[in-house]
Amino acid sequence: MLPSDIGRLVTLGSPAVSPDGASVAFTVRRVDLERNSYPTSVWLAAVDGSSAPRRLTGSEHGDRSPAWSPDGTRLAVVTGRADGGSVLRVLPIGTPGEPVPLCERDEAVSEPAWSPDGTRIAFVSRERTARWSTGDDDRAREPRRIDRLFSRLDGEGWIVDRPSSVFVVDAAGGGAPWIVAGGPFEHSGPAWSPDGRTLAVVSSREPDWDLSSATGIYLADADGAAEPRRLTAPGPTHHSPSWSPDGSRIATLAADEHLAAPAHGHPCVVDVGTGAERVLATALDRQCSPIPGARAPVWDGADLLFTVEDRGGVHLYRVGTGDHDAPQPLLTGDRVVAAFDRAGGSTVVLLGDPARIPQLHVLDDGATPGAAPRRLTGLADPFHAAVPAPAPAHLAVPSPAGDGDIDTWVLLPEHVADGPVPVLLSIHGGPATQYSSVWFDEFRLWAAAGYAVVWCNPHGSTGFTEAWSRAIRAPEAETAPGTGWGGIDADDVLAALDGALDAFGELDRDRVGVLGGSYGGYLTTWLSARHPGRFRAACSERAVNNIESNEWHSDVAGWFHEQFGVTHLRDPGRYRAMSPVSYAADIDVPMLLLHSEDDLRCPPEQADALFVALRMLGKPVEYWRFPQESHGMSRDGSPRHRMQRARIILDFFGRHLGGTRPDEVPRG
Repeated sequence: MLPSDIGRLVTLGSPAVSPDGASVAFTVRRVDLERNSYPTSVWLAAVDGSSAPRRLTGSEHGDRSPAWSPDGTRLAVVTGRADGGSVLRVLPIGTPGEPVPLCERDEAVSEPAWSPDGTRIAFVSRERTARWSTGDDDRAREPRRIDRLFSRLDGEGWIVDRPSSVFVVDAAGGGAPWIVAGGPFEHSGPAWSPDGRTLAVVSSREPDWDLSSATGIYLADADGAAEPRRLTAPGPTHHSPSWSPDGSRIATLAADEHLAAPAHGHPCVVDVGTGAERVLATALDRQCSPIPGARAPVWDGADLLFTVEDRGGVHLYRVGTGDHDAPQPLLTGDRVVAAFDRAGGSTVVLLGDPARIPQLHVLDDGATPGAAPRRLTGLADPFHAAVPAPAPAHLAVPSPAGDGDIDTWVLLPEHVADGPVPVLLSIHGGPATQYSSVWFDEFRLWAAAGYAVVWCNPHGSTGFTEAWSRAIRAPEAETAPGTGWGGIDADDVLAALDGALDAFGELDRDRVGVLGGSYGGYLTTWLSARHPGRFRAACSERAVNNIESNEWHSDVAGWFHEQFGVTHLRDPGRYRAMSPVSYAADIDVPMLLLHSEDDLRCPPEQADALFVALRMLGKPVEYWRFPQESHGMSRDGSPRHRMQRARIILDFFGRHLGGTRPDEVPRG
């Protein structure tokens, strides 16, 4: 794979099964290198495979978020505009008629949801406050009044004067939408009650709501006549609601983080009349709210369908909602259910594995347990034909903590040269996420350039027990204390590397590079400083280098104290001791720093702090800043920037480790 092959990528998403189970709508995102954009369209496929998938939309600025009407004759889609605004449209399916635009907004529209009688559609969009009408642009408008911590959002910018609200609009068109849950609070996840009178929404509307990341479920009248009222009790976080068919209960994904974070999410049912909660499937001791990919549990009779992270896989489970029902696996193995939906007796999953980009598959009811799902789409087949993808090897490396094995993977280079093979050790972000068993473009790029790629899920990752995820809380935490960042997580990463070097004798112990983004960038900088001599070169991307300053610079200000169990106000020394910039003088390898100029999660000052320190110390460092990009640039940045980033990384490690540089990679 070459950097230019980023232009070949095809990504599927948002599967929505029709009410009769006969069809599935989904999105297809391609890459347009010439326009430097991602054209996205909505497609339809017959669930029984009787006809080939076909493209339904092709708007200039993309279509997304398909949602079926209850009778299956219409499909709501969100169409983009050149200025970033959106149009909510309804398309006829299988019946005569023309698309009907319902409303047009200057802000993005998301999460369309039909009322049970098909007469209204709820959606989420940002609501601009009166400040926006006080001038033609920000130089003329009134200043922003900041009265809460959560005032900005990466990829969105300032949100304190444009909160995320839930609207309802007439599905026949011609009327203006009305707000049912509005500012100054943030709202998401609208779900209709079966009688169509009430919407369940996700929010936090309590006093000082910004001092905690916990959210709850609120009930809002569909006519917007009254303020939403809280259903779930304060404390645990609830999100992704869905009503039971009889309207007596709401299923959510719930995590009890008010004592210690991170906490595993689990499916939960809430009694609408009493607010009583029952958390399900806790015996799994696995994360049932994957990041990314979490969705509302899907009701199937009295059961719920949900996904579970497990040792790199993301699996599909079913659980009954009775007192003693045990969760049952529906789809497991070394693969990832990236998304799913079920309706009308049909279950469709977006399924991928380490060798293939996720495609739609059907999980047929009544199939023999363990039977392979039936593949429905092959839109990535041309890509894989041009860019083959051998599977990586999996290793179980004992953790130095003695409490389990570190899931570790090794991908050998596509073309093995004579002599030892240089190695790139990649560290994931989060830290409360996992490297999943799915095809990853970056690993393929590096392997094509002659590197063996090693990656793992150390302590702090999800995919294993809750105790494993919490192991890197601060030692001073009153509840669930751990080693802090740079403790057992760093030891695990080095143990995984050593396990790979021992298992594959062709790997070159003297030519190892390390790289990662966000928390992975943090650990890259940390290892470069605290473990001299282990690496030949390092690439630290969108990293946290000064934890103390990131606690007040980040869009999620206040997040670190929840994760560590201690605040920077009470114990600034702990924050500084865990910050890699404190040890910049000990860094003994060439450093490549990559950062996005509009990154609000880990603002550019994090890279600035490390660059200035290394430059003043006379250390070898180069620093690249990407304009008009946010924290997720490596995944969702402009195609040209993604290609340029790939070339910069390959050029850097090519100079220091001897791998093939981007202008030298042959097309095999």
